[in-house]
Amino acid sequence: MGKLRLVASQEVQEMLRVSRTRAYQITNSKTFPDPVAVLSVGRIWRAEDVERWIRDHRPDLQDAEE
Repeated sequence: MGKLRLVASQEVQEMLRVSRTRAYQITNSKTFPDPVAVLSVGRIWRAEDVERWIRDHRPDLQDAEE
């Protein structure tokens, strides 16, 4: 079994290639995965969930990384 990879808001912003404000809007949308935890420093997500969301909702970003 592989390591559990977690990402915080900053990493999500970089993965989506958007501003901090836009990342906040996207991560609060109904289609975005729920965070696995909310810590004192902010929300965290499973990287796999965010990557899947990008494949499903932002295929233009997926193509750019290949």
